[in-house]
Amino acid sequence: MSEDTIFSKIIRREIPADIVHEDDVCLAFRDVSPQAPTHVLVIPKKPIPKLADAGPEDKEILGHMLLTVKDLAEGLGIAEDGYRVVINTGQNGGQTVFHLHMHLLGGRSLQWPPG
Repeated sequence: MSEDTIFSKIIRREIPADIVHEDDVCLAFRDVSPQAPTHVLVIPKKPIPKLADAGPEDKEILGHMLLTVKDLAEGLGIAEDGYRVVINTGQNGGQTVFHLHMHLLGGRSLQWPPG
C-alpha cells in the first residue's frame, strides 16, 4: 500500500510537527491531541500501513522503534515512574492513520483497561 498519509507528509516536512527525535529509520514527534502529559508518536520512515502488514524483513525496524521508545522515555523523564507503549492495529484496534506508529504515553498514572 502506498497511501500518502499525514505521517508521510510529516516525514517529508510538508506538515509541521514538534519533532523530538529523528534518525535514518524513524521519526518521533509530540501528538497534537495528547492523551497524557507526555504523548509522543514514533513512526518508521518506511511506510508500513499497520503492524499486521509488517514482515520478517521489518524486524530490525520494529526493534529499532522499541529501543527508540525506551531512549525517549528516559530522555523525557518518564522512564523511572513508568510509561505505556501502544500500537493500534486496524480499524477495530483504533488505528486512524494507516502508517504504523507507536504511542509513548506517560507523565501520569495510566488506567487499565484503556477503553
